[in-house]
Amino acid sequence: MVDVLIPFAADSLVVPAGLDVHVWAGEPTVRTGPDMLTSNDTSDIPAQDVLDRVEYYVIPYGFSAPATELIEQMPKLRAVQTLTAGYEHVLPHLRDGLTLCNARGVHDASTAELAVTLTLASLRGIPAFVRAAPTGEWLQGWYDSLADRTVLIVGYGAIGRAIETRLQAFECDVLKVARTAREGVAGFDSLQELLGRADVVILILPLTDETRGMVDADFLAKMRDGAVLVNVARGPIVDTDALVTEVSAGRIRAAMDVTDPEPLPPGHPLWTLPGALISPHVGGLSSAFHPRARRLVQAQLTRLANGEPLANVVVGPGA
Repeated sequence: MVDVLIPFAADSLVVPAGLDVHVWAGEPTVRTGPDMLTSNDTSDIPAQDVLDRVEYYVIPYGFSAPATELIEQMPKLRAVQTLTAGYEHVLPHLRDGLTLCNARGVHDASTAELAVTLTLASLRGIPAFVRAAPTGEWLQGWYDSLADRTVLIVGYGAIGRAIETRLQAFECDVLKVARTAREGVAGFDSLQELLGRADVVILILPLTDETRGMVDADFLAKMRDGAVLVNVARGPIVDTDALVTEVSAGRIRAAMDVTDPEPLPPGHPLWTLPGALISPHVGGLSSAFHPRARRLVQAQLTRLANGEPLANVVVGPGA
């Protein structure tokens, strides 16, 4: 019998034979506001005698310290599953021999939708229209279309592919960059040249030592005048001060689902700059999340029960 700890009611899944399922939902203690995804109710965490037996742990969605620190209370733990695509917040809590799996595939549709939404909203002037509504200002004029534009996707993985699929209907050209070059996808060494060809740059790459601060003053300076930077990745990939300088000057625009710092504090210039559009890290927070998360966990439990390799391994054997 293999003990597993998941954040869904056991009766919402088909539990394979050979697994003993325990549940910690890890519901946020704050439903709205900046702590929604970083603070969890710990009152219903299973007792230590249960944690002592758990071998597979699905972390409740979000970036909660109690949820990741729980890893250290499970001595028999063999595998950890995140429900986030990014996993940098889990790495400090891993130990030798632990396998880490991410939620590759779970957030593709939702995040891709938001990336295209932010792109279209910025190009077509939606933030200005919203700001003009209280005074009734009629901002009729010429605005940019996505049609006939060139979009550069930086970090072409599963979500990048989902973004490209949705862009295909908008009659734009798509360029793709990833850490490792492959057919149809350029490597990071081509990024500097491609920046000058793009009207829209969409960031969807993981936060690593290599990508932290990648979008600095030099990167932004190579973007076309009037281009739009769309960040649906992680805030620290972008040098916020450098971005504020460029957007304040009106040379480029920015549409950001993630920021550094995060949450973006009241009074920060990005809130009010005419060329900036901010959404509060909601790329994965949609009705698309729960059914896809459950399908992933269901598939992983089946693999676990059958003695098969787990999917989406990012740290450990098979990574």
